[in-house]
Order: sequence, then structure tokens, then C-alpha cells
Amino acid sequence: MKVNGAILEVAGLDVAYGDIQVLWEVSFSVPEGQVIAIVGSNGAGKTTLLRTLSGILPVKGGEIRFAAERLDLCTAPEVVARGVIQVPEGRKLFAEMNVEENLQMGAYHRRDREVADDLERVYELFPRLKERRRQKAGSLSGGEQQMAAIGRGLMGRPRLFLIDEMSLGLAPLVVDDLVEVVATINRQGTTVLLVEQDVQLALENSDYAYVLETGRVVREGPSTELLGDPEIKDIYLGV
Repeated sequence: MKVNGAILEVAGLDVAYGDIQVLWEVSFSVPEGQVIAIVGSNGAGKTTLLRTLSGILPVKGGEIRFAAERLDLCTAPEVVARGVIQVPEGRKLFAEMNVEENLQMGAYHRRDREVADDLERVYELFPRLKERRRQKAGSLSGGEQQMAAIGRGLMGRPRLFLIDEMSLGLAPLVVDDLVEVVATINRQGTTVLLVEQDVQLALENSDYAYVLETGRVVREGPSTELLGDPEIKDIYLGV
């Protein structure tokens, strides 16, 4: 999908771990203000893609442009400073630090005076985090840790929010709450790139989706169309 005015454009992206290539000529666009999903089974290359967008992995070939600037030439801190923030798979919280300290770490690069206001915004989205703000992050439940990871990402004031496997290992009711929060974040103006192994969840809560299979984009389309596609149902939804 080539989109005029897309906030993120990825063209012909190749990524490798040493001699082992993982992504092959991956191309997609993310229009500003939308929720775009990248779906696929375990091992499809989804996390590798996000790590590359975040500047953690080098690009072997192709380009990544964010707000018309070359993102693939940036270091990871520079990517964050431009407003591309990732919530990593597995949360990756600082276990011995308390919840509020973890949230404040998300604003480490900021020099403005509105960090305290954004902290209150996170607590409004996640009242449970405010209740546990002095509790060590490592003692939280899985769902609470995911809330903290999303909250930490929001403290960086993302223009593009990359969320990796948000639902992994969580109870359905917790996932429902997180989905609603992501929808709220999007309504408030943040563009979201949602990477999920749970294909149905991703398609039900996004505008457009790309299917990644063994490192290649094999399908794309409006999420509602893919959700009703017989092949997608057969392969990914077990229908």
C-alpha cells in the first residue's frame, strides 16, 4: 500500500543476522493517525522488523523513512528522539525499580517541563499502575507489567507507537482492557503499528494489515477484508 503523506514508509527492506537473512524486500506504509497491523506466525520475522525500525538492528538493504527522513541511518537513541517508540515483546521492565521509576525511564530523553503531566495521563489510562506506583515492577502480574510497558512507551511521547505481541500470555479480559487503551491512544492522535501473532485480535483492531511469512510480505489489505478472507481464516484463524 503506497500512501501519500504516510508517516512511515519502508521500501525493499533486507535484514540479516550475520549470514542468515531474515527479512526479504519488505515494503509497507503507515498512514498517520491509523492503526496498522503486521501479522504472522511465530518466526515470521515480525520482531526482527520492529527491532530494525527501532534502530537496534542494521539494515542490509532498502530504506526506512519516517516523516520523510531516513530512519535507517539513525542510531536507536536518535530513533526514539524522533518519536518512534517501541513496546518490546516480553515487556523488558526494570524489575528492581518501582512502577513510577520505570515510567519515568520512558522520558529519559525529554527536556521539557510536561513529564509530570504525561505521568498523570498514564495513571488516568491505567489506574492500577497508580495504585502500585511504589511497587517493584518485577512483582507485578503479567497484565500489570504490560500496562507499565505501554505506559513507559507513552512517556516518550510517541508519534509512532510500535507494540510487539501485546497479548502474549495474557488473560482475555486483560487483553480487552489493553486493546481499549490502544484505541484511546490512537483516538488521541498517536499512530500505532501493532505486531501480533494473534491474527484475529490484530485484524479486529486495526485499519489495514500486512501478512508477514518467512520474512516476506505475502498479503495486504484493509483489515476487515483480510478478516473475511477464506485463506486467512484457514491458515491463521483455524476456521
